[in-house]
Amino acid sequence: MELREVIGRRRSIRFVKPYMPVEPEKIQRMFEAARIATHWGNVQSLRAVAVHRESASQEILDSLKAVVVGWQLKIAPVVIVWYCNPGVVDEQADRLRQLMSVGALGFGDVEKKKKALEETFLPAFEGIKDFLKQPGLNEIDCGQGIAQATLMAYEMGLGTCFLGTPEGDSILKTLGVPDHCRLLLLQTVGYPEEHWEAGGQRPRQPFEDLFALNSYGNPYPRSDEVVDELKRDKMFTRPAPLPEREKELEFLEAALKLKAPGLF
Repeated sequence: MELREVIGRRRSIRFVKPYMPVEPEKIQRMFEAARIATHWGNVQSLRAVAVHRESASQEILDSLKAVVVGWQLKIAPVVIVWYCNPGVVDEQADRLRQLMSVGALGFGDVEKKKKALEETFLPAFEGIKDFLKQPGLNEIDCGQGIAQATLMAYEMGLGTCFLGTPEGDSILKTLGVPDHCRLLLLQTVGYPEEHWEAGGQRPRQPFEDLFALNSYGNPYPRSDEVVDELKRDKMFTRPAPLPEREKELEFLEAALKLKAPGLF
């Protein structure tokens, strides 16, 4: 499957088969994709715990909570708890030295680069270390790793959905994660029970309202030819609402014995 088609099919799949476990090697492939994602300073603050329903303790399963969509956590064979470990910023000097050793940092004379790194760059980063641990840059690059893992999941025929929760500290504590870490989100993983279109392409704000050229308020030009090409490549799918969606939801609610999942 081409990458653009994978992206086009990347819908939030909320309904998965609770009776069909996800093979550990597929979760590993997701983690491998996340591991090689780019990350500032090569510090790699993205971390995760994969909770497999068939082998996790009841205490851990009970700790996984969300505000309004908790039923998804109850049926998913796997829930990935993605979190950020800002403490690895303390290792940045070693990570940058690693980049230097493989020729992935700077250009020009090797000895001059090493001197600049040790005498200029590392002291500068040391001075803003506390700032670099704060929410922001780490979360952005963690998001890139999670996105790559998600694309890998869809490539393997899995469905996933992201859930936020105010119970982050409690969840991480139950999992034994160090208390200086920050929960990013929960990701349910399983084999889709619903059609991959999941009701169709959700409404999105106009392209011109989101992206600008050179300055704010100057809409980035959008080519109809490019849009048509992406439609042919299945990057875009049928817009919601699909005519069969309500009947599909009624079937899924009955099949999974859900009690009125409501808006979500």
